[in-house]
Amino acid sequence: MSGSFLRSGGLRAREVLCRCRSPLASGGAVPVALRPRAFVSSIPAAAKFARDSSSHLSPAASTFISSTASRNGFVSWYLGMIETRPILTKSLTAGAIFTAADISAQTIATSNSKSMDWIRTLRMASYGMLFSGPSLHLWFNLTSKLIPKRDVISTFKKVFMGQAIFGPIMTTVFFSLNAALQGETADEILARLKRDMVPTLINGLFYWPMCDFVTFRFVPVRLQPLVSNSFAFLWTIYITYVAGLQKAPVQQIAAN
Repeated sequence: MSGSFLRSGGLRAREVLCRCRSPLASGGAVPVALRPRAFVSSIPAAAKFARDSSSHLSPAASTFISSTASRNGFVSWYLGMIETRPILTKSLTAGAIFTAADISAQTIATSNSKSMDWIRTLRMASYGMLFSGPSLHLWFNLTSKLIPKRDVISTFKKVFMGQAIFGPIMTTVFFSLNAALQGETADEILARLKRDMVPTLINGLFYWPMCDFVTFRFVPVRLQPLVSNSFAFLWTIYITYVAGLQKAPVQQIAAN
């Protein structure tokens, strides 16, 4: 009986195997139960899990994450603008910094009863956008070509060039242009320069060499105007205050 059972079981097994192979051999459709299951991506489930998890965050954590994403997006956008439109981007940045610096300077220097001089703020913004921004772009590109290395000795050379060449030229242009826009004559502009130039340059020696060293040594060339303008915020508060002083008497020239 056992032999007969094995023989009959073997025949039935072969029959089942033949039935299973027959659709494949004949090119027919595979039964649904025997078809391989397709891989289902878990991305929707992961996204749902992340969404559900973020919903359990505190309001402070959600705000921090959103603000961080916004800052990263702004930084990426700004870096892209520096690459595609470098002069325009740096000019607008300088104009914004000069505007904020002049408002800060007027807030510190004026009393509560005196209103803001928005014409003066407009002058400072125009100078930053039309002169400071483009000149910084050209200056940093020039120094990087003349002295391409960024070691300590090369950095000190760039700092010296900034204090000996760029600083005096830009300070002279700033005071002269601002005075001319206020309607001062050539003699009055000269008197102002004689009164304000030397003290301004001396004060600059206590501030700018350190800032220029950090900028030239550690910052890429394309971002150097941005970093320099950031350092210039405090300095601009000072020079806009000096530029807002009363005009120097012309007689001071003859006395000297």
